[in-house]
Amino acid sequence: MDHKFKIPSVNLFSLNPFTVKREISNPIPLFLKSLKKFNGFLIVKIPFSSKKTYLTDKPNVIRHVLQKNNRNYTKSKLVQESVAPQIGNGLLTSEGEYWLKQRRAIQPAFHRGKLEYISQVMSDEIKVFMDEVLEKHVHSGESFQIDTEMMHLAFKLVSKSLFGKDPEDDKLDLIGEVVSYGQQYQTKRIRMPFLKPWLYITGQTSKNEKMKKLGQDLLMEIISLRQESSEKKDDLLQMLIDTEYEDGTKMTNQQLLDESLIIYVAGHETTAIAMAWAIYLIATHPNVESKLVQSIAEDLKGEEPSFSNLRKLSYTTQVIEEAMRLYPPAWLVDREAINDDEIDGIKIKKGIPISCLIYSMHRHSDFWNKPNEFDPDRFSIENKKNHTPFSYIPFGGGPRLCIGNNFAMMEMQLIIAMIFQKYTFELITEKDSIDMQPMITLRPKNGILVKIQKR
Repeated sequence: MDHKFKIPSVNLFSLNPFTVKREISNPIPLFLKSLKKFNGFLIVKIPFSSKKTYLTDKPNVIRHVLQKNNRNYTKSKLVQESVAPQIGNGLLTSEGEYWLKQRRAIQPAFHRGKLEYISQVMSDEIKVFMDEVLEKHVHSGESFQIDTEMMHLAFKLVSKSLFGKDPEDDKLDLIGEVVSYGQQYQTKRIRMPFLKPWLYITGQTSKNEKMKKLGQDLLMEIISLRQESSEKKDDLLQMLIDTEYEDGTKMTNQQLLDESLIIYVAGHETTAIAMAWAIYLIATHPNVESKLVQSIAEDLKGEEPSFSNLRKLSYTTQVIEEAMRLYPPAWLVDREAINDDEIDGIKIKKGIPISCLIYSMHRHSDFWNKPNEFDPDRFSIENKKNHTPFSYIPFGGGPRLCIGNNFAMMEMQLIIAMIFQKYTFELITEKDSIDMQPMITLRPKNGILVKIQKR
């Protein structure tokens, strides 16, 4: 494209106080409408402030920002000023040479060979969940929120993967409460910066600081006990403690705390949300469920799902991939240019954030046939060859591709294969009434109510 692209600047949000709160709490409909109207790229003015952001769902632009010219783009000031103080300077929030040093050091922990032990830990924990939680719902016959139960399960899985079986469950549950409160608090601050004085006056800022300190103290207690122990473990915490840099030094306690917290935050909610949406989609598409159950039986041939046979679960993987296309947990990725840039005639000014709307790109009719339909066959080996490059990035892309993507896929394969071998779900919430709540992750608003039966 040789001509210059004139970027429209639009105030999407109304200034009516009765509607702007609803628009800010779920801006996706406004974003979709405007991206379609303005050819996939515009500047959005943020209400009640002088701030603005680029908004795009163009794969070539997103690829340029995340991959081709990634050195010119950093995490936005929003992340640096709001998220980093909440969860520390770990892989998710750090930048530059420090981030690269940490990435190189931590990467080996998520190699397939290292995941074998963790897969067994996960499998054992999923069995406990099925025996103690799902069986209870089967016997009661009552409806329950599958997103809430998936959050509990994913939290247990990441806890056991990170810390093994040493910490008490009540201590882990308390850390989970701290993480959940912090995410809700920061979402309010990010979406509605004009509420900052109100959050301070009402004591929410003070409560968040106290909760954050409590969580850090609990994590450091677990880390210290491990350091004092002479017994070596095979979990992620042991890997972080044993990690050596090129100069022979190891991580400080602050670094161990930051990276542990990042694994906690990034490792449980995203998976839980993806699984809740996947179960919702399977429950409302009987043809997909039938094919899924049959494929699991054929792929495993009576064996239990395990690290050694996960690669055989081809259709299970397709179901998960298609669920994350329709409902990507990381629905938006933002960056900020260090220097002015140009992408196919589109001029990007430094200092203005660029918000890459993954949700819109994943459902764009230019890249997907019948984009709003649930069709796992899109991700068959043959059909994957026809995907537009960078039009599907549920784990991000470029050098900052989620370091735990293999960890997450293994976890989701185990959950789906083990649960759907034994159970079937019936959606109780009206399908058309289920709406999205785009916070840090793409949550189902008001939950997803289901009933469960044995297969």
